[in-house]
Amino acid sequence: MAVSRLDAATVAPFPGAGIGSSRQPRRVPRRLCEDRAVSLRGSPLEQDVALPDGRVVRVRVGVPDDSYIAKRDLDTVDVELYGDGQHLAAVNTVLGAKQVREARELLHEIVAGLASGELEPTAGAIEPLADRLR
Repeated sequence: MAVSRLDAATVAPFPGAGIGSSRQPRRVPRRLCEDRAVSLRGSPLEQDVALPDGRVVRVRVGVPDDSYIAKRDLDTVDVELYGDGQHLAAVNTVLGAKQVREARELLHEIVAGLASGELEPTAGAIEPLADRLR
């Protein structure tokens, strides 16, 4: 039974790989694969937390937006706090953009401190946590 051109195209695993084709899939350079990996550049961590006084604060850990520098060129990770429709605080951390596990630990520490009332939603209160190596 002959396979039509349409049938060959629908079963081909990649363009140009129809029946009888010796064409191999194009390899993506390693550098491009690493850039697409999970990092804080494209996937910042965010969590809302209720403070003891009832206010809700959003905690964000990630690579900050910078209109002058492309995100791919930044490795700085910061912590930002938002609440009541305003930006409350921002501090740089010692983390790099690929340190997702460490950033998640930092996020949980800050959220727990804010929820318990041990931390105030200020830059001065969260800075010691942001400066600690993990």
